[in-house]
Amino acid sequence: MADEAANRQAFVIQQHFCEAMGAPITARICAALAVSLDRSTRTGARILDWLGEPTTDALPLRTVGGLHALDLAGRAPELNRVFAGAVVAPEAVRAVLRTAFAAHDGALLPWLDGPPQTNEAGRSAVLMTGLIEVTRRHGLPLDLLEIGSSAGLNLLIDRFRFDLGGVGVGPADSPVVIRPDWRGAPPAAGVAGAIRSVHGVEIAPVDVRDPAAADRLRAYVWADNPDRMERLTRAIDMIRAEPVALEQGDAADWVEARLAEPQPAGVVRVLMHSVVWQYLGAERQARITAAMAGAAARATPERPLAWVRMEPDRVISEQQLWVQSWPGHGEPVKLARAQAHGAWIEPSPRSC
Repeated sequence: MADEAANRQAFVIQQHFCEAMGAPITARICAALAVSLDRSTRTGARILDWLGEPTTDALPLRTVGGLHALDLAGRAPELNRVFAGAVVAPEAVRAVLRTAFAAHDGALLPWLDGPPQTNEAGRSAVLMTGLIEVTRRHGLPLDLLEIGSSAGLNLLIDRFRFDLGGVGVGPADSPVVIRPDWRGAPPAAGVAGAIRSVHGVEIAPVDVRDPAAADRLRAYVWADNPDRMERLTRAIDMIRAEPVALEQGDAADWVEARLAEPQPAGVVRVLMHSVVWQYLGAERQARITAAMAGAAARATPERPLAWVRMEPDRVISEQQLWVQSWPGHGEPVKLARAQAHGAWIEPSPRSC
């Protein structure tokens, strides 16, 4: 169980993550919150008395998301200069935050109720890097199953255009082009196979056709990243024009059910996810791992199985892309390192 000191420290930890990811404005806000939070508001008291594990629960991101929502809605003019990066002196930032908490306590408090919906389309470039490797191994079309789909942005992976180190993948006329800083040898050109279907599940799906839900997603985009905000807006427009196959449900229940369904011959069934594993808890993680092990034992060259996952290494503040597939490639291979939002991808030497 955490205490006040641990809860404050979570904001310092998030500050360091943000600094490592080139987000000085958000880092500055987290640093100020670590000091300025007090129990004079219900929101401040709840944060300082948080009973869970604050970093695992993404408590700082819940808090910053609520503040950013106020700024984007124009409800807290005092926050505008902070999120614009114009206020940099630590005490000045703290003063603005204290004022915002006092004036908007009722609006901020509900942002602590659930984890942030940091559904980032840029992460699909990392996942696509893994899918290229799966296609290279098995040479078959892909049926994709994503857990923790949030609003379903990564379910657009077959509709996005990617430039991965000069290798183009996806529709050339896509309204969203994702071009990460590629730090290494590019993937093999022409290897990306056809994606036959894409389905996802989320315990609390975000329906971006609802303007309020779309605004909530925007609030979780760091103010340091206007390019992410533009990409999010374009992806939302794509979903509104043609919805994705996103279901509401428990990730473990869903994976067990989907893996139990008959798999057509000549298709690779792929489980994929990004920055979701930590939120599932040990029981769901164990069930999904067991379901994959059972399906792996049944996999054949005509009906392969793959697992592509982008999940964080918090010690070094970066994501790692792991790929394993059956038959023949059951040992997990770290295919690449990546920035948390997919801004850069560095393939592992063994994957080149």
